[in-house]
Amino acid sequence: MLDPEGDTHLYLQLSQILRARIADGLPPGAPVPSEAQLQREFGVARTTARRAIQVLRDEGLVHTVQGHGAFVGAPGQAPRAPRKTLLYRQIAADISAAILAGGLRPRRPIPGETALAQRYDVARETVRRAMALLREEGWIYTVPQRGSFVSPEERWPRACINVS
Repeated sequence: MLDPEGDTHLYLQLSQILRARIADGLPPGAPVPSEAQLQREFGVARTTARRAIQVLRDEGLVHTVQGHGAFVGAPGQAPRAPRKTLLYRQIAADISAAILAGGLRPRRPIPGETALAQRYDVARETVRRAMALLREEGWIYTVPQRGSFVSPEERWPRACINVS
């Protein structure tokens, strides 16, 4: 476990733990825990998790793929299963489906960024991209200082969000 009172920065301790996990058998191409997962597991700030992964990336032990996460090894070292749907599109599709199903009603708030980031185990930026897509499509609107709300039904798009 991490020693917050020790003489080594937490991000370096965390990078050592991740290095040991990789050495213990994570194969090339295997996903590395996300920043959010590391945050929950070790009780650290997201910046600490990010710096730990950066150390491993600098050492060539992991590589990152924007929008998909960090993976063991160098890019192209081992195949990884491609994600069929980008996460932000999947989140947007889930929210639009909840709106269509009546789980989220017009002119009522949708869950906030923090709640969605935790529910989907993604970074807040991923949630922001989903929210931007939903706004662009007409599913939601945002009121400054109040949050995001389901649009009136007449503003909903004719076709569902394409998640491909």
